[in-house]
Amino acid sequence: MKSNLKKIEINLLTSSSKLPLYGKRILVTAPRNYASRFAEQIIQKGGLPILLPTIETCYLSNYIELDTALSGIDKFNWIVFTSRNGIIAFFHRLHDLGIPTSMLHNCQLCALGKDSESLLSFSGQVDLIPTESSPAGIVSEFAKTPQIYDQTVLIPAPEVVGIPEPNVVPKLVSDLQKLGMKVTRVPTYITRCLDKNIYPVELNLIRQGMIDIIAFSSTAEVESFLRMVNSQSDYKHCIIACFGPYTTANARKLGVNVSIVSKDYSSFEGFAEAIAEFYTLTSK
Repeated sequence: MKSNLKKIEINLLTSSSKLPLYGKRILVTAPRNYASRFAEQIIQKGGLPILLPTIETCYLSNYIELDTALSGIDKFNWIVFTSRNGIIAFFHRLHDLGIPTSMLHNCQLCALGKDSESLLSFSGQVDLIPTESSPAGIVSEFAKTPQIYDQTVLIPAPEVVGIPEPNVVPKLVSDLQKLGMKVTRVPTYITRCLDKNIYPVELNLIRQGMIDIIAFSSTAEVESFLRMVNSQSDYKHCIIACFGPYTTANARKLGVNVSIVSKDYSSFEGFAEAIAEFYTLTSK
């Protein structure tokens, strides 16, 4: 704890001009519940975060599928969460239905990276945190697990509205099925694109070359952003950063030229560090 406090104090007391992202305007496209955490990391490194959430996450309007799964929750061997939003929405609905968390004790719970902290706070248990903080990391861990064949797994997933669904969750389902697992995917919350008309100021800053970096933390953010701009020429002056290799690969498939890839994609601290490192190296 002391070392963390010391690090924060140093950042706050250091002249902004000495920090690696001093004066850099970084566009954050993450939904608002993630954007604040990422923006804090950017500020700590001297950057100027500009928020343009291209997607939002919200509760479902229809709970039939989720409620059916929750009514038989003790029948699953595993519950695999791919996002913090999935964890929050899952336990919110569990609470609304009056189902005690003790009903999860027959299940083993899996979450990625820092999401495990949220899962622990809701359930008091986390049984698997993959070494690689990604759906591929989940599959890799299960592939090494004895007697995984025929085990049942529930995947609380987003219902994607307004943009094509990224291949992340469908591929996870397919890969787990190839291991012989019985997979139930259930919509737990909604991910949808936002209206570009709420961002005239921010989109003009991009076109005017006033934004240094556009930082994408998911494929859905990239998909939605591309619907907000007219063409690549709108953001040609911007450096593109992506949160990990999977978002990077999907962004490139969509025609986006990615220059910064975060190697540590278990936390936003790692993403901000990758952006800072890029500027540190290019300034030498």
